[in-house]
Amino acid sequence: MNGTRNDIANAHLNNRVGPVLRQGALAKAVAEAAEVDNPDKTITIDDKVAYVRISTEGEMILRRTTIEEMLGKSFQMNELEVELSSFSGRIENGAEQIRFYFEKTF
Repeated sequence: MNGTRNDIANAHLNNRVGPVLRQGALAKAVAEAAEVDNPDKTITIDDKVAYVRISTEGEMILRRTTIEEMLGKSFQMNELEVELSSFSGRIENGAEQIRFYFEKTF
């Protein structure tokens, strides 16, 4: 229990960003795309059986073309919204890419 309290107390120090997706083919493709589109980052994939949390520090870019390549079929970025249960950080989305980022505003 004490470890959980420390995690909560230090949550404001967390700079992790990224999507939380329902388990399935799209989640797998997005996890693979995250690795390809962010080669200088360490991507963490936390499989919780029903959902997958994909995260990294500071900023994550996901490109439509990379997700298409991983899925092996045509894909529109707005399809991601259906499977996106949640996300951490801020989000900036467009037709060709989505960006998750952390920005302190204090």
